[in-house]
Amino acid sequence: MLIILAFIVLFHLAAAILLFVATIHNAWWVVSKVGRDVIYADLWYSCNSTCYPVENSHTTDAAYLQAIQATMILATILCCVSFFIFILQLFKLQQGDRFIFTAIIQLLASLCVMIGASIYTAQKKSFHVASLQEGSYGSSYIIAWISFPMTAISGLMYLVLRKRK
Repeated sequence: MLIILAFIVLFHLAAAILLFVATIHNAWWVVSKVGRDVIYADLWYSCNSTCYPVENSHTTDAAYLQAIQATMILATILCCVSFFIFILQLFKLQQGDRFIFTAIIQLLASLCVMIGASIYTAQKKSFHVASLQEGSYGSSYIIAWISFPMTAISGLMYLVLRKRK
């Protein structure tokens, strides 16, 4: 049982780390032009040799971008909260009880990641300036999609996990 518990904790921590990296790292969109620097764009900044904020990110024109920012931050917070609740429930639950509350919060984190990455997939061209239109998805975007099934699997593991001796 201790080995299973250690695996679940490590899996959850790996999902949380992936969420942090996907939310913070500046490689959601990558544009490489011949003879120029590579330009990386994330949810907040576009960077080549210097970084500058995403154009009109504070206006209603970038409502999609703001929704992605909010869902990714919310997913990261929910994942961390579910880990702390799991640790708390580990010591407070009666023997034989399930970690339902932890599972619900982790599944909500998974849903937030899916919503954020789906919105980015559907609307990426609407909030990138014309010079960034011809690019490709970056590593943070891929990490966000990898963290989606990881958080979902983690939430499902908490649903079936019972507290034992």
